[in-house]
Amino acid sequence: MIGRIWHGTTNIERASDYLDYLNATGIPDYKRTEGNLGAHVLQRIENGVAHFFTVTFWDSYDAIKRFAGCNYERARYYPEDERFLLKMEPCVEHFELAETTPAYVKKYASTGTLPRWW
Repeated sequence: MIGRIWHGTTNIERASDYLDYLNATGIPDYKRTEGNLGAHVLQRIENGVAHFFTVTFWDSYDAIKRFAGCNYERARYYPEDERFLLKMEPCVEHFELAETTPAYVKKYASTGTLPRWW
């Protein structure tokens, strides 16, 4: 499994609108691409700037190319992104998944109890 991470930033005042835009454009495109195993958006506010990370999982690099094209390490943008984003970052990062179940999940699953924060 391969993880693909994209990062973008908006002004904090535009964060909610940009999240709506991501959920209407990129996230559905990820999910309907054959070979996509999941798509998530992470958000963090820092120093008046909203950071967005899309974290997607794929069954192969060929699946990523179906979404992003042959130059799959380049970020894929949508027509209205320029209205929201402070910078159009050119590239994304890819990671091969080394472990699918975190050790703390295995620990609690074997005891039959979940931590209070779960």
